[in-house]
Amino acid sequence: MPTQDSLAQSFLGLVEIMDTLREKCPWDKKQTIQSLRSNTIEELYELVDAIIEEDWKGIQEELGDILLHVLFYAKIGTEQGQFTLQDSIEGISRKLIHRHPHIYGNVEANDEETVKRNWEQLKLQEGKQSLLEGVPNSLPAMVKAFRIQQKVKQVGFEWENKEQVWAKVEEEIQELHVEIGAQNQDKMEQEFGDVLFSMINYARFLNIDPETALERTNKKFKQRFELMESYARKHGLDLASLSLQEKEVIWQKMKQEVI
Repeated sequence: MPTQDSLAQSFLGLVEIMDTLREKCPWDKKQTIQSLRSNTIEELYELVDAIIEEDWKGIQEELGDILLHVLFYAKIGTEQGQFTLQDSIEGISRKLIHRHPHIYGNVEANDEETVKRNWEQLKLQEGKQSLLEGVPNSLPAMVKAFRIQQKVKQVGFEWENKEQVWAKVEEEIQELHVEIGAQNQDKMEQEFGDVLFSMINYARFLNIDPETALERTNKKFKQRFELMESYARKHGLDLASLSLQEKEVIWQKMKQEVI
């Protein structure tokens, strides 16, 4: 395990590298917070992929890439006279201490749910007008729905049990069927969204992260379909020209390959 001194030296070494690149590298010199944005999103998704795969070496590497981006934004912030890296570090330190009164104060919190409720209440005391202010608008819709539901739970806006949630899912599906029958495209879209929102809520009651669950299904489907394509090539078949029944036979074979 690294000592505090060696960790500090490594961190400051990376800060120095960032300073040097910003000064001397034509690409790094040119970057702005806007030009870095898409790269940062890409790096974050690469980290998420590594986490899903439980690829620890990949996680280590991607965390380094994200740390570099943190330093990059802080460097630009300093150049613009907006904030420094030290400001960011000290700011998050103060926030963590303030929002953990059960560790740094005299508040009792013996379970995870109490900690989360206290966290949200403290955010409101800090000047937030709504529990939902902290949910970024640019989050993917499924992740956003999950976070919204988690947050409103902290003030008791929550179903009592998963059976109630499933009844809501069935209710929303029935409402979707009604609009499908009426062929009202706008209403169909609204009701389909309600079905998804309810299913995400049900996943939460099952302690399932819907984003992770769907990504696992995406990965599984992708692997099976790629095996179908490989099987067709190997046997001299034109996959596109096969009947649906013929495709289904191959699909079932590939399901045995990717469980």
